[in-house]
Amino acid sequence: MALHFVVDEAGSARPGDTISLTGAEAHHAAAVRRVRVDEAVTLGDGRGAWLSGVVTGVAPKQVDVRVTGREQVDAPAPRFVLVQALAKGDRDELAVQAATELGVDAIVPWQALRSVSRWDAKAEKGLARWRTIVREAAKQAHRAWIPDVEGVARTADLVARAGSALMLVLEPSASVRLTEVAAEASDARDVVLVVGPEGGIAPEELSALEDAGARLVRLGDTVLRTSTAGAAAISVLSAAHGRW
Repeated sequence: MALHFVVDEAGSARPGDTISLTGAEAHHAAAVRRVRVDEAVTLGDGRGAWLSGVVTGVAPKQVDVRVTGREQVDAPAPRFVLVQALAKGDRDELAVQAATELGVDAIVPWQALRSVSRWDAKAEKGLARWRTIVREAAKQAHRAWIPDVEGVARTADLVARAGSALMLVLEPSASVRLTEVAAEASDARDVVLVVGPEGGIAPEELSALEDAGARLVRLGDTVLRTSTAGAAAISVLSAAHGRW
């Protein structure tokens, strides 16, 4: 499979145009991936533009690609949205990376009651980190659409969102399995997966979400870490909706 790179200019480029990779993308192409002249590559803007091209020039700070073909990929519907509780260490970052590779369409950092990690004074830094992880994971997975990373949410924000989406809260004690409801969503509504922190979702949060219309579901008979639960759920949804 051809190497893939993400550049904003891909959104307006047409066959015959030349796009120049610069900065970090040029370094990655020339020094890390060691592309060569006449090598076939693909380019995207992360918003559905998908270009095929041929490398015409390679330098340490600039790699030139001649566009040979263009396709516009529709945004997935319904959207899969991961609400990922903030977690200690790098567990939430691992969750974000895996979910992006597996097909999530948007990610919402959640400051849950039991979250050990607190972003109160460093939200912008945390969001920037997650967006970088998402961009690199989407590029690695050759995705035409890079998932959006929304602002930090509180439980009240999730409650307000529950009425307009199919909100599925991953809870090991739930009686309903995710596989039983995974295919219920329509293209008009987001499927929102809510994943709690290491200590689980607090009882009062579960009650508030259920009262707002969210459904509690479990993946199986075992309990997954916060770093893997979302990725597993995205896989179930992808199969149920024919993406896989």
